Amino acid sequence: MRRVFLSVLLAVLAPVASAQSPSVMGTWLTASGVAQVKIEPCATPATGALCGFIVGLINPKGPDGVVVAPDVATDYRNENPALRSRKVLGMPLIWGFKKTSNPNAFEDGQIYNGENGKTYSANISLQPDGTLRLRGYVGSSMFGETQVWKRVN
Repeated sequence: MRRVFLSVLLAVLAPVASAQSPSVMGTWLTASGVAQVKIEPCATPATGALCGFIVGLINPKGPDGVVVAPDVATDYRNENPALRSRKVLGMPLIWGFKKTSNPNAFEDGQIYNGENGKTYSANISLQPDGTLRLRGYVGSSMFGETQVWKRVN
C-alpha cells in the first residue's frame, strides 16, 4: 500500500517539478485588447535585457478611423514623421529594460504608446496571478499609469 501511495505521489509531483517557472517571456494581450506583444530576450545587449514586438492586432484602424487588415496597419501617430509609414506588425513596443534582483521584474525600460505616438519610461513585473504589470511614466514612476496584460496561450 505504501508503494502504491508513493508511486501515485511521484506521478502527481513529477510534472510540477519539471514545469518551467513562470516568466515574463511569452506573448501578452495589451490592456486595451488591441495588440499582442511577444516579449523575449533582446537580440543585442545594447537594446536591454528584454524586448517586446507586436505580433498580432485586433481590428486595427487606419488614419481615417476605418478598420484595416493587420498587415497593412501603419504607425501613423508616431511623433517622428519618418516612422509614420512603418508597419505595426513586428514593430518594437518595449525595449531597454534592466534586470533586477527578481528574475521576473525589469526596470528602466521604454514603452512606445501607439495610441498617441509617444515613448515613456517603464517597469514591468510578473504578478503572482500570472498577469504582467507594466508601469509607464514620465520622470518618476510616481507619475504614470499602470496596465495589466494577460498572457496569450
